[in-house]
Amino acid sequence: MPELPDLTVYLEALQQRIVGERLERVQIVSPFVLRTAVPPIQTAEQRRVTEVRRLGKRLAIGLEGELWLVFHLMIAGRLHWYDRGTTPPKRAVLARLQFGSGTLTLTEAGTKRRASLHLVHGAEQLQRHDPGGLDVLTSSLAQFAARLGSENHTLKRALTDPRLFSGIGNAYSDEILHAARLSPLVLTSRIGDAAVARLYEAAREQLQLWTGRLRQQTGGGFPEKVTAFRKEMAVHGRFREPCPVCGTPVQRIRYADNETNYCARCQTGGRLLADRALSRLLKQDWPKDVDAFDRDA
Repeated sequence: MPELPDLTVYLEALQQRIVGERLERVQIVSPFVLRTAVPPIQTAEQRRVTEVRRLGKRLAIGLEGELWLVFHLMIAGRLHWYDRGTTPPKRAVLARLQFGSGTLTLTEAGTKRRASLHLVHGAEQLQRHDPGGLDVLTSSLAQFAARLGSENHTLKRALTDPRLFSGIGNAYSDEILHAARLSPLVLTSRIGDAAVARLYEAAREQLQLWTGRLRQQTGGGFPEKVTAFRKEMAVHGRFREPCPVCGTPVQRIRYADNETNYCARCQTGGRLLADRALSRLLKQDWPKDVDAFDRDA
């Protein structure tokens, strides 16, 4: 799922291309993508774009008359831009928005069709699409600490809860926790002030670092290689590859459709965290620390 760095680059690219432009036509290709019927989608046509805004992991395009098109890309949804005069491909397209300057398409890989588009009217309706998470990049340490301690969860769950923090998901939470040298499974009620400060600085550093990297990689174009897995990442998606800090093989915890990656040496004092599937299968043979894991591998 695109997270804050990816969405920021999307937002900046859209601002350059469509703000002030007229939305000439909206074509809904998949009936499942449009989740609202009132106001009718056709009422968005022939209105100029006033702004583009990020709401957590959603992007909202503001139109004249207080109308808002709200995109939630979910896991596999992506945006693509085609300058006027070029023909957008038809494969996997859920919706097309034709502006004076070009065409924006929403696509989704796979068949689950989780990506969505809403058309809403007014600030109150738009606000309902904002989960209310704290933006770490604009918050103080005190605000971050208060939000982190407002509920008792694991650090991984707290960072990825959109009601607590804005725009952080599975990928960048792994990178943040690795940079902060904290276990993904430690409870928020059990970390001290120094660890909270370390987590705050790591979150700001990683989000700024990756936003800068993605801007540089995009080079002023429209972001087309939006992915949760990047070779420069320290731990996310790097199971059994060496940690860039200590060289220990990166570990993982798998659950549902997601996985958490971490370095046992840097983050858990060498202790291996139980993987729900593998540790239950191995039972007594499950290694308790990374040194045993290395010996058994």
